[in-house]
Amino acid sequence: MRALKTLNVLSISPVPQRSASRSALFIRHFLPNAHASKRLTTASARPQSKSPPTPGSTSTFSYRIGASFSAKGRRFDPKKDVYTFNTQTQIASEQSVFTGRPNSGQDAFFVSRAGNGGNVAFGVADGVGGWADQGIDSADFSHGLCQAMAKVARGLESLDPEDLWPQFILGNAYREIVREGNINGGGSTACVATGDEEGNLTVANLGDSGFIHFRLNAVHHFSNPQTHAFNTPFQLSVIPPKILALSRLFGGRQLSDSPEDSNDTSHQVRHGDVVIFATDGVWDNLSTRELLKIVSRQMTGFHAWRTGEKGTTVSERIHDLTQEGGIPKQYENCLQTLLAANVVGEAKAASMNTKRDGPFAKEVQKFSPHEGYHGGKVDDVCVVVAIVVQSG
Repeated sequence: MRALKTLNVLSISPVPQRSASRSALFIRHFLPNAHASKRLTTASARPQSKSPPTPGSTSTFSYRIGASFSAKGRRFDPKKDVYTFNTQTQIASEQSVFTGRPNSGQDAFFVSRAGNGGNVAFGVADGVGGWADQGIDSADFSHGLCQAMAKVARGLESLDPEDLWPQFILGNAYREIVREGNINGGGSTACVATGDEEGNLTVANLGDSGFIHFRLNAVHHFSNPQTHAFNTPFQLSVIPPKILALSRLFGGRQLSDSPEDSNDTSHQVRHGDVVIFATDGVWDNLSTRELLKIVSRQMTGFHAWRTGEKGTTVSERIHDLTQEGGIPKQYENCLQTLLAANVVGEAKAASMNTKRDGPFAKEVQKFSPHEGYHGGKVDDVCVVVAIVVQSG
C-alpha cells in the first residue's frame, strides 16, 4: 500500500486565496449544464492516422526527455528535483520507465518506453486539492495514475502500432486503478503524450494541465484547459461510497469525467522542437510569452538554436547537448533537464511574487473583480520537457 503523504492543503474558500485548492465539485447539481458544455468543448474522437515515413528515408526521431518538480511549501532544489530520460540510450534498458514518487506534492509525472522500438510515452497529472475537504489526499490518485500509465505503456508490445495513442494509455490506467481498489478516493487531471520514431506526437489532455510546443523561437501550438467552471477542471475520480450515498440521498450527481472526454490532438514534430508538459502550477503563474522567453534564452544560449541571415536554425550541437553530460558543470546535466528546471524555478518564483499578477490573478480579476486578488498562485509545480532530435 502506498504511503499517504501529509500536505499543507488549504480548503476551498469563497474568496480566491493565493494557494487555494481547485474544486472537486462532488455534487453536479450545481452545474446543471455540465454535460452540454462538455459536448461543446471536448474533442474526444480518435486522432487521425499517423503520417507514414518518407520512402527511402532512414532518419528517425528520438525524444530527449527531462523533468523537474517542486512541492508547494518546499524549497526547490535543482540538484535533486530533476530527472532525465534519453530514448536513445534508455529505451531498451531496465531503466526505461520512471516509477518513483518524486518530491512533487500532489503533482506527478511518468516517462516510459511505449511498445517496441523508439516509441515513448510521458505525461503529467495533478491531484485535485479540493478533495482535502473530504479528508482525501489526491496525491495518491495522481501518483498512482502515473505509475499505472507507465505500466500500460510498457505493455504495448503486443498491440498494433496504430494503437499507440495516449487516450488508450490513460483509459486503461484509470480502469486499472478503479479495479484494484487500493485508492479510496481522489481526483486528478492528466496530460499524456506518445511519440514515435516517425515524428508523430499524439496528446490527450484532460483538465487544466497542458502542453506547449515551440519551434525555432516561436510558439507553434498550445493546449486549452478543460473546465466545468472557474478553477474546477475536468478530472478523473474515484468516488468513495459515502459520497455516492450522499449524492443519492440529496440528489444530483458526482463529478467524475471519463478518459474519453480528453481533448486529443496529433502533431508532426521536427528536429529541434521543444515540447513542454506541465501542471497548472506553471500555467497559473507564467504566460506563453514568458515561457517562450525561457526556452529561447536557453536554446540560443547553448547554441542548440542559432539565429543568422537565414533566420533561426537547429545546430548540430543539439545532439550532444541533449545527452547526459552534454552540459558540463550543471546540476541538470543536459539541455532538456535544464529547461525543465528553469521553468519550475521561474514558476515557483512567480507564484510567491505578490506584486506581479500572473495568469491566475488576471482570471480572478475577470471573474471576481471586487476580490482584489493580486500576485501569483502558490501550488505544486511539475514539468516534463521533450526535445526532439532527428538522426540519420
